[in-house]
Amino acid sequence: MLKIILADNQAIFRTGAAKVLAVEDDLRIVAQAENTEKMMMALEKFHATVMIFGVETHPSLPTVVETARKFKTKLVAIAETGQDSRHYLTNGVHGVIYRNVSGESLVQCVRKVSKGETWVQDTQESKETAENDLVGARVRDRLTAKELKIVALIVQGYKNKEIATQLGTTEQVIKNYLRNVYDKIGVSDRLELALFTIHHRILAEAAATSVATATPAR
Repeated sequence: MLKIILADNQAIFRTGAAKVLAVEDDLRIVAQAENTEKMMMALEKFHATVMIFGVETHPSLPTVVETARKFKTKLVAIAETGQDSRHYLTNGVHGVIYRNVSGESLVQCVRKVSKGETWVQDTQESKETAENDLVGARVRDRLTAKELKIVALIVQGYKNKEIATQLGTTEQVIKNYLRNVYDKIGVSDRLELALFTIHHRILAEAAATSVATATPAR
């Protein structure tokens, strides 16, 4: 049984990854951590086979690598799109994935890394997939600017009340928007919406851009 720690500050990504890994008979999620303190505690407590961690979860990569080595835990970094995987591999990380990683690739990565092999998500393949993603492009074009902002905040793990505060509106209005978004995309809940968005980079980037350029509610 391979013991896995999921350490990332994006709750939706953790949930999605856990959902994918939990169905595999030989993989077991022993801990999830959303911040530096919980991640380091999980490393010391569980001595996991593999830890999948968001690179922004801890400010010091060498500290993570050193601690993981101490407990014989292999590391898989969740890099941001466009980041060079070589930086992580040359500094003690065993695998590199991006947030648009498919479930099949995630499982393959964990198994390869657990055996001491190096595994890096094929960025060229990801790039080609994104460029040819007609479904993601169609959904992106179907959503309004406000709906894209709401999608981005859902992916970041915000609750309806927090989204309402961010956008200067009411929780009921956000619920109404979400119902429209679900209908347009063909999903039934916020987890499905987040996973759909993560796996369609064209949509994910449009949503992220809409939040970055938005004027915060006062």
